[in-house]
Amino acid sequence: MTDIKEILEYIDPSDCNYQEWVNVGMALKYEGYTAVDWDDWSARDGDRYHAGECLKKWNSFEGSSNPVTGGTIVQMARDRGWSPASSEPGYLLDWDSVIQRDDYLVIDKGWLEGREIQEPVNWDPVRDLTTYLETLFEPDDIIGYVTRTFDDEGTLKPTKGVWTRSVGNLLTDIKKHHSIENALGDYNPEAGAWIRINPLDGKGVKDFNVTDFRYALVESDNIDVEKQNAIIHELELPVACLVFSGRKSIHAIVKINAADHAEYRKRVDFLFKVCEKNGLAVDLSNKNPSRLSRMPGVIRAGRKQFLMETNIGKSNWDEWREWIEAVNDDLPDPEPLEAVWDNLPALAAPLIDGVLRQGHKMLLAGPSKAGKSFSLIELCVAIAEGTSWFGWPCTRGRVLYVNLELDRASCLHRFKDVYQALGIKPEHLQNIDIWNLRGRSVPMDKLAPKLIRRAAKKDYIAIVIDPIYKVITGDENSADQMANFCNQFDKVCTELGVAVIYCHHHSKGSQGSKRSMDRASGSGVFARDPDALLDLIELDLPESLQKQQDDQMVCQVCKDYLQRAGQLYKLSQDDQCSASRMTQTCRETFDDREYQRLCDDILAARTAMQGRTAWRIEGTLREFPKFAPVNLWFDYPVHHVDNVGVLADVEPDGETPPWKKAQEKRKPPEDKKKERLHSLETAYSALSINGEVTVKDLEEYWTLSKNAVKSRIKEHPDFELNDGVVTRKVSVS
Repeated sequence: MTDIKEILEYIDPSDCNYQEWVNVGMALKYEGYTAVDWDDWSARDGDRYHAGECLKKWNSFEGSSNPVTGGTIVQMARDRGWSPASSEPGYLLDWDSVIQRDDYLVIDKGWLEGREIQEPVNWDPVRDLTTYLETLFEPDDIIGYVTRTFDDEGTLKPTKGVWTRSVGNLLTDIKKHHSIENALGDYNPEAGAWIRINPLDGKGVKDFNVTDFRYALVESDNIDVEKQNAIIHELELPVACLVFSGRKSIHAIVKINAADHAEYRKRVDFLFKVCEKNGLAVDLSNKNPSRLSRMPGVIRAGRKQFLMETNIGKSNWDEWREWIEAVNDDLPDPEPLEAVWDNLPALAAPLIDGVLRQGHKMLLAGPSKAGKSFSLIELCVAIAEGTSWFGWPCTRGRVLYVNLELDRASCLHRFKDVYQALGIKPEHLQNIDIWNLRGRSVPMDKLAPKLIRRAAKKDYIAIVIDPIYKVITGDENSADQMANFCNQFDKVCTELGVAVIYCHHHSKGSQGSKRSMDRASGSGVFARDPDALLDLIELDLPESLQKQQDDQMVCQVCKDYLQRAGQLYKLSQDDQCSASRMTQTCRETFDDREYQRLCDDILAARTAMQGRTAWRIEGTLREFPKFAPVNLWFDYPVHHVDNVGVLADVEPDGETPPWKKAQEKRKPPEDKKKERLHSLETAYSALSINGEVTVKDLEEYWTLSKNAVKSRIKEHPDFELNDGVVTRKVSVS
């Protein structure tokens, strides 16, 4: 783990208020450091530092029930642009960490050769400094420089120096006198001289006095200067000026061009990270923008501080950053087709036969009330048990269901309800994991790494995310933002080798006339990104078909009763298909009590059928041939394939021909009223929970206005409305 003192290097004491300064001291003491550590850090604030003050304050820090810990220093550093390096030994990912490639490794240090530094023979100090100033600054820039020093226990250190002169004024004096000393003042040749790397406001030399965040100082004195020189050139750093310090380091003035201090911190942090990765151990104390750097054109302890080069490497920060990231991308190299023509890799095995391969993505789109969540739960069951889903065989394996919408109890009950309704024996429940995130969901770019961490060693073959509107990042109508959002699914697929399956809602309005890939709400990226798009659209059941289904149900109930009574043989095949004949036979066969039970069963079955809806699945597939549309009945809580074919000729909702619509309009008022009453009964059966349905639910179900819904409720003699809730009237009899 990173040492707290190293993290402290990212915090400039001159930027801290009094309370922050005290908090640093208290945190250091709590973590076992000494007053000397606090004092060394505090001394970097030349204006406010007073010798001995830290020790006095240190002794006043006593135990507390709510102590200030090292976490305070970590947070202060984070606020100033620091972030933990993932390559550090023992570094632990926190909950918000993003897993990504972060090498930025350009140089193979094993093959690095030093780059020789040529000390100038016919040296012109004035020309060095003039070129330096003209390269870095504008004539009206105010800069800071230091020529005087003070002795700090045997070490010559710079004073605050001068910070009120413009570059133009300085250059005029240098040109006039052709002398650095006459223009800037005498300096100590044992110590050399310094200059600040960014322009100032003329009022001081702190970071808040910096007026333009143009440059950062890269300096390292832990490796040979020849290797420093080589690394700086190999990294193609956008260096404005390269200066030899006169001792054991090179000062690279790197173009940052940040808009403000916050951006400056981020860019310098990235710059230092790249340097560190490539063997240039930079001095972390050089992070502040008002930093002093070695001035070219002067002598230091008998050696020259000279200007080596100007404007080397990339021309600006953006160009360099783009180059670094391009060099380090994790994209594969192109491969010649000829090399693999006779040895092609095996295709991924099917997960859903004829629809989806393992490791690929699938989107299930549909409108509200289509039972999308139930269909995804049915798919989880089919994968876990190795059965079929809507007629397509599924590969058996482990599946993770990411529940973003339902409370935990409701979700678990749904799984059991689906198992029981499908009549599937739960023999492989260990193959289903459920991650309940209702109320805890985060955007997909944050969820993806958390998901990858939890699923890394689970051997899932599929991950189902339901629904995605809970985790959408950005505007769903923006193609570029949705492309970035969909890329998160690719990350999950690639990192885990699993299929990712998710659902999304239709856009508003009629969907019947649209292509399947154009029905999903938002950008077309949704429909074009997945390897398989399955689209659910409701079928507009004609009244004749509903009557036919009702008759078949009545016949089946009667048939079961007569079969148990041993009386079915008396009826012909034609009679067994007639609802009126079957009920009449039952009335003649059974006593009043048994016949009443039969009627109760018919009523219960009819109530269930009133909530029945019909759906058609169409598909757009990338890996398989297009399949014929699959027609389904949705009998809550599961879907059943229409194997008989009664739905084959039914039109999707919104595709009713104009002549049929005109015919509907010509219906007698009493027929229309019956249909409205029947429609309310059907909706109530489908939506009621504990005998209640809200007006809002009915609005969505019918896509009608609130007033239209209320009118239908008032029209029906068996229902009443109270405070937006619809209930059946209680029979007085």
